[in-house]
Amino acid sequence: MNPYPLPPVTLTVLDMAGTAVFAVSGALVAARARQTLVTFMFFAAATGVGGGTLRDLLIGAPVFWMHDPTAITICLCMALVVWWTPERLWSARAIDWFDGLGLAAYAVYGSAKAQSAGIPVVPAVLMGVTTGCMGGIFRDVLAGVPSIVIRPELYVTAAALASGTFVVASALGLSATPAALLAFVLGFGLRAVAISRHISLPAYRGTR
Repeated sequence: MNPYPLPPVTLTVLDMAGTAVFAVSGALVAARARQTLVTFMFFAAATGVGGGTLRDLLIGAPVFWMHDPTAITICLCMALVVWWTPERLWSARAIDWFDGLGLAAYAVYGSAKAQSAGIPVVPAVLMGVTTGCMGGIFRDVLAGVPSIVIRPELYVTAAALASGTFVVASALGLSATPAALLAFVLGFGLRAVAISRHISLPAYRGTR
């Protein structure tokens, strides 16, 4: 049984923050492609709620944004913010940084929500990874660019670290706020180091 009944404030904040920064990353992809405002909104929504939608379908929960418009509203507002913000204010790697923040936040929240639905430990960790990664995958597929998960970056690994840390902390009885913050910091920290220092996993080299 999950010791963290949803939604404690910390997890709710991570959920909303993850939605917002993922939506920004989706809108920035649309900006790079010189798309219309409608496309900005579509990319922001698909990136912001895509991972959570798949998670809810897999764990048999009501799809969250169909019953509470907060998340989808945040996505559309973030699309407008990017649309009206001068391009020079966004760095060349802004997508990576916003995506990294969303990845860690959503991985923590996704694993917590899976636990609250009675999902066992290992699938709960995987639901955190799914929640964190799928929005970015949907964004990249829609944009027609190579998905980040098929590049040798520390991406899925960072999501697994965040969700795994939260689930382990849960099992050890750590309270919700420190568990969530620890998991977020570790997950985002690993992703931040990978982005700033260009660290990646070794690629398959074939037979030797």
